[in-house]
Amino acid sequence: MEMNTILVIEDEKMIIDIMSFNLKREGFAVREAYDGLTGFEMAQDAEVDLVLLDVMLPRMDGFEVLRRLRAVSTVPIIMVTAREEEEDKILCLEAGADDYITKPFSVKELAARIRANMRRAVSEVRASTQTAAFGPFTVDRDLKEVYKEGRALELTQREYDIINYFLTFAGRVIPREELMEKVWGYDYYGDLRAIDVAMRRLREKLETDPANPQYIMTKRGGGYYLNKTP
Repeated sequence: MEMNTILVIEDEKMIIDIMSFNLKREGFAVREAYDGLTGFEMAQDAEVDLVLLDVMLPRMDGFEVLRRLRAVSTVPIIMVTAREEEEDKILCLEAGADDYITKPFSVKELAARIRANMRRAVSEVRASTQTAAFGPFTVDRDLKEVYKEGRALELTQREYDIINYFLTFAGRVIPREELMEKVWGYDYYGDLRAIDVAMRRLREKLETDPANPQYIMTKRGGGYYLNKTP
């Protein structure tokens, strides 16, 4: 069975050695980068399945790597930070990170987060070609692409999964807890605020006026739902 490849972008050799050693024991292949610029270049390799990205890096900090990488790639990214402030975590998510983990962390938690974030991206089980539509959008479930008036949108794997889940239950209000369980996964360790951040970013990509959405709707106190015919 082919191993999944994790790119670790971290400038402290002792930390990167420990992470690499333990990730290999967990069954992953590991590539290493000791500065942000090198890491950004390596992260664009199609063979990289997930990126562990430190925030404080030489040559290019982690946030800049994240922003640049999100503009060209949908590879899952987990930010690694020594800071526990809520604003820093939200900033990571809003910039396009799929998850974050705070130092120090256990190997077990790190491996669980990696597997949770890779579950959808590396799944070998694909549905037969299907298409669905809502408003000006067409969803190709085989290619896992969403098109707006024929133009493919730049969505992350998780953003696609959210849309696909909404389409499965179109019109039904889906609680945040259900989205966390079904889309993020049972072993996701984050909190429900990640849902709200993801919805805000998704609206920015789908809606003409994100502040007054027509498709990704909020039910106060209930959750979110897809309005297929606004």
